[in-house]
Amino acid sequence: MSEAGAGREVPAPGPGEASALRRAARAEWGPLLWTVRSALATRKLRAIPVTLAAVCLTLVFQLVQNQAWGYRAVQDIGSVQAWEHLWVALLRTPLSLFVPALDLPVWGALAQILVVFGIAEICVGWRQMLGVAYLATLAGTMYARIGIWIGPQSPIGLADADKYVIDTGPSAAVVGLAVYVCWRHRAWFTCAVVVASMVVEVVFIKNNLAGKEHVAAALVVLAVCLLQEVWQPYKPPGFQRVSGWEHPR
Repeated sequence: MSEAGAGREVPAPGPGEASALRRAARAEWGPLLWTVRSALATRKLRAIPVTLAAVCLTLVFQLVQNQAWGYRAVQDIGSVQAWEHLWVALLRTPLSLFVPALDLPVWGALAQILVVFGIAEICVGWRQMLGVAYLATLAGTMYARIGIWIGPQSPIGLADADKYVIDTGPSAAVVGLAVYVCWRHRAWFTCAVVVASMVVEVVFIKNNLAGKEHVAAALVVLAVCLLQEVWQPYKPPGFQRVSGWEHPR
């Protein structure tokens, strides 16, 4: 490195730039963070009972399916494959999101459920959380069949071999919940980043069934958000804007 280059310092952001960044961060995440922090501070783990139950259920499925006597039982109640009859897939889909994918570490599924499901349960309630999680998972299940029917000649299609892929795990539900919570709490930039990252994942990283199911889940939940917006615009309850931050009334 030259002496001139060694002595050059990167200028720190000025007060105006830092203030603008803080205001942008508060506008983006203020309502969401305040809601989560307040709920955890007042109720602690009692604020996310359904999320904790989901974590325990996922852990139980993981332990059971790793046993020689339990693998077949878990597959029979929670494993979805596109070659099976649709009614079988629909019966198994609700539990399939709690069955960890065999090729991924279980701690990843547990962390996703604890963080994303927990935030969603606090922000939109457990009923909406479970409804959106199931809808996103169902979107992936249905897309697998449609994609195989379209075929690999289309960018949105799937190869015939994908009908035998075991389709389990909470990832589609996590994507759907992330989109839904960000939309409902007006975290527009974060919502756009989540959707864009799913598209980038398919185009550049993981152009397979799982990646395309994530995109399908995000798009279906976005459609639901738009319909809810038209039907009944949502405002996070108990918030008013004061100097760029969100405070409870």
